[in-house]
Amino acid sequence: MARKKKTEDQPKHRIDPNVEGLRAEVLEQPICDTLELNYMPYAMSVIVSRAIPEIDGFMPSHRKLLYTMYKMGLLTGGRTKSANIVGQTMRLNPHGDGAIYETMVRLSRGYEALLHPLVDSKGNFGKVYSRDMAYAASRYTEAKLDPICAELFRDIDADTVDFVDNYDNSMQEPSLLPTTFPNVLVSANMGIAVGMASNICGFNLREVCRTAVARIQNPDANLLDTLPAPDFPTGGEILYDPREMEEIYRTGRGSFRIRAKWRYMKEGNLIEIYEIPYTTATEPIIDKVSELIKAGKIREIADMRDETDLAGLKLTIDLKRGADPEKLMQKLFRSTPLQDSFSCNFNILIAGMPRVMGVGKILEEWTAWRSECVRRRVYFHRQKKQEKLHLLKGLARILLDIDKAIRIIRETESEAEVVPNLMIGFGIDQVQAEYVAEIRLRNINKEYILKRTQEISSLEAEIADLDATLGSEARIRDIIVGELERVADKFGADRRTTLTAAGEAGEEAEEDETPDYPVTLFLSREGYFKKITPQSLRMSGEQKFKEGDGLAAAFETTNRAELLVFTDRQQVYKARCAEFEDSKASVLGDYLPAKLGMQEDESVTALCLPGDYGGSILFVFENGKAAKVAMAAYDTKTNRRRLTGAYSDKSPLKAVLPLTEEDTQVALYSTEGRALIFSAAQLTAKATRTSQGVAVMTLKKKFVLDRAVLLEKSGIQNPARYRARTLPAAGALLREEDAGEPQLALDI
Repeated sequence: MARKKKTEDQPKHRIDPNVEGLRAEVLEQPICDTLELNYMPYAMSVIVSRAIPEIDGFMPSHRKLLYTMYKMGLLTGGRTKSANIVGQTMRLNPHGDGAIYETMVRLSRGYEALLHPLVDSKGNFGKVYSRDMAYAASRYTEAKLDPICAELFRDIDADTVDFVDNYDNSMQEPSLLPTTFPNVLVSANMGIAVGMASNICGFNLREVCRTAVARIQNPDANLLDTLPAPDFPTGGEILYDPREMEEIYRTGRGSFRIRAKWRYMKEGNLIEIYEIPYTTATEPIIDKVSELIKAGKIREIADMRDETDLAGLKLTIDLKRGADPEKLMQKLFRSTPLQDSFSCNFNILIAGMPRVMGVGKILEEWTAWRSECVRRRVYFHRQKKQEKLHLLKGLARILLDIDKAIRIIRETESEAEVVPNLMIGFGIDQVQAEYVAEIRLRNINKEYILKRTQEISSLEAEIADLDATLGSEARIRDIIVGELERVADKFGADRRTTLTAAGEAGEEAEEDETPDYPVTLFLSREGYFKKITPQSLRMSGEQKFKEGDGLAAAFETTNRAELLVFTDRQQVYKARCAEFEDSKASVLGDYLPAKLGMQEDESVTALCLPGDYGGSILFVFENGKAAKVAMAAYDTKTNRRRLTGAYSDKSPLKAVLPLTEEDTQVALYSTEGRALIFSAAQLTAKATRTSQGVAVMTLKKKFVLDRAVLLEKSGIQNPARYRARTLPAAGALLREEDAGEPQLALDI
């Protein structure tokens, strides 16, 4: 019997030989199927149901907590224990009591993370500006809904939003909260999903409402006129750039700088910092200042302490005598979290799809969504009035003959026949007949019935007005505008974060306070480095080296100069002379591989001074090629200490020669005993550091390029003999008078 061929669709199984007595089978699944079946549902769940806020400004965890508190009667009632709220919320939120309580903490008034807190808290809820201040356990704290939450739940029972089943289908919860103002822009929100994130800063409630009104009345209204910048509960000062803010408003992405507020107290010679950026806390600020003091980069501070109390945040800095507080604060702004950047990423779920939108587009989407909420509310009230009108019209029929209605009810033998008999007797439907049948005996009088039927005309007028509202977009917009103006008047507050023009913020260019003085640098063949001042050099004797080591290069420069240290691993390390202690000739100096944190077995090949990163560097390789690379290729805007790919790895490196002049003359020596002189101007500078270069010296088999030096350091007496007009060239055999050991000179 032929063996059946295994098809691609059949699952593959493998027996695990490590399991004794058991036949363990492992299903092998293609990685693409695993991603599609397992990872993608998880990723979409995090994006849609956990980390990204929706148009009402809430993530699901926020919405479930607030709705639970609303159903517990905590909008108008007194506070209750937080543990009670957490327990009730677990009926909607299955993620555990710890996560629910952390959500409550962030929304609370005590934590101060929101401009308009949604939870009125009592007890220790920690502080947003403190990293180490822990909040109390839920059994010790109490909470209720803040009065502004009335605007979140207004008309929620009037079919303004959809309701969905909770996770176990035991109850229903709102899919969104019908907020009467753009809470999505008022309450700051941050969430990290899978492959995307959201970071929405808070704005002033009054300014947001006025901006929403302005955009409803004029879609082309300039946002910056009514909404100049974000607002933060921790205050601070935004370094305001209108163009930067306009870009954020347009795209929903960007960043702006915010800094702390401070005051100088002449009495006591101290600085008080009383507002800090929303993005940081007091502990990181103190830690960074302490680090700068220990490193010797700040010498004006005698002491710094946290004096935060019930009156609010306060960091105090004691100044040393003669310290300039303005210059010190500018230095602290540059070097510590006292000035920070807030990165905006306005990513919001719209109809279940994440979208990054600018402020104008967010207001447009919110207005459209709120219009639908108002329309549903109007339709709900219209239906209620229509039902009432229908009942009253049936009652009006009874007015024609009350005695007949009483007679029908009295003469009907079976209770079940009362409603059908009333329907037949007065020509009304079952709903109207049920209503009439339920009227109490004391109300079956002409006066009561006349009063009730007089409502018919007013109800008809109200229904007509509601119909007109449903058919008019302008009237819907007017309702929204009225609600926004009411919210702004009732709950609006002044800005906490002030604006300072970026050009007027007292920013000064960072001054290099490194002392500058002339020094001489010495590098040994094994990588030992010494920095010696001229005075020490004059008083020094012979340079000290390890046995078998010797001087490789010497340079005259200044203490502020930068260094480029090339290694045999095609890497270059950047450093400054000031990072090395002044030394003496009688010591070995700093071992560069250890000082610069080089890799194991990595050694120094060459050292050069880049200056202002002008000119170029010549790399000479064993295969006779030379690469001329622009010095600017090693200039970096960041403080990177190591650059990989510093030069080509196709052939061993023999020399690194900085070229300060275009026509610098270079002498090459081969192991055959030949020498070649050429001008660096004959080579074209490359922008790529890893360029292999061009052939310069022609080499015979079994011979390689041995070394390369600048012509003035070569000791060659007759350079014309070895000079090449075209490249590549073999050079000339080295004469005895030109083969003397070159003298070591200082590179300047």
